Amino acid sequence: MRSGNPVLSDSTFLDLGSGQVLAQSSDAMSLNGTLTKTGVLLFLTILTAAFAWTQSVTATGPTAAAPIYLWGGAIGGLVLALVTTFKKEWAPVTAPVYAILEGFFLGAISGMYALLYQGIVIQAVMLTFGTLFALLFAYRSGWIQVTDKFRAGVVAATGGVFLIYLATLGLGFFGINIPYIHESGLIGIGFSLAVVVIAALNLVLDFDLIETGISHGAPKYMEWFAGFALLVTLVWLYLEFLRLLAKLQSRD
Repeated sequence: MRSGNPVLSDSTFLDLGSGQVLAQSSDAMSLNGTLTKTGVLLFLTILTAAFAWTQSVTATGPTAAAPIYLWGGAIGGLVLALVTTFKKEWAPVTAPVYAILEGFFLGAISGMYALLYQGIVIQAVMLTFGTLFALLFAYRSGWIQVTDKFRAGVVAATGGVFLIYLATLGLGFFGINIPYIHESGLIGIGFSLAVVVIAALNLVLDFDLIETGISHGAPKYMEWFAGFALLVTLVWLYLEFLRLLAKLQSRD
């Protein structure tokens, strides 16, 4: 099993330390527990995002605190994401802190987008959660089958997007911009649509891998890790919706 989500891998839920699949017990991962932890992480993210928004922007523009919330949340969230990925047993502590830091980042960047494009944030939020619930329903209904080819395709596409963004960041230090894909033309919009689809399909792989963890009785702390992994994908999907909607509004 493999997920395109970088924090979920073949061995995320299996062979955790003992080399044996854990038996089902009260200390094992459950669906209700995973949903509860995911809900807590989402609540923390939304709460701190709302706070950061009010502190980062005003009706006339960004405040002096905006860069602090933006870069502090982004860098701090990245560090916590790496720590949680490599120390899964710390997830009950690190995952909530990651959610708080990511909320600061999302609040700041959302406020800046809102200054430029009217109504863009609520549209991106609705599209993100609409996509989440639609794909979850489709997955639970069996309309989407997670096959080996499906996994391989999504993982390859996710890796391709990562390399493009890495190249964009690297070339940007030298003042070089990759043409078209980050602009509001048809190629740029098409690229953003493709990335949104890829990010959304990662949710399906996450659902499948989490279900595998539950069926194999993964440790209880993996409920927090699973919620963290879903949050990582949702943040990515939300940001891609923001980029896509910004490009569409720029054409008006």
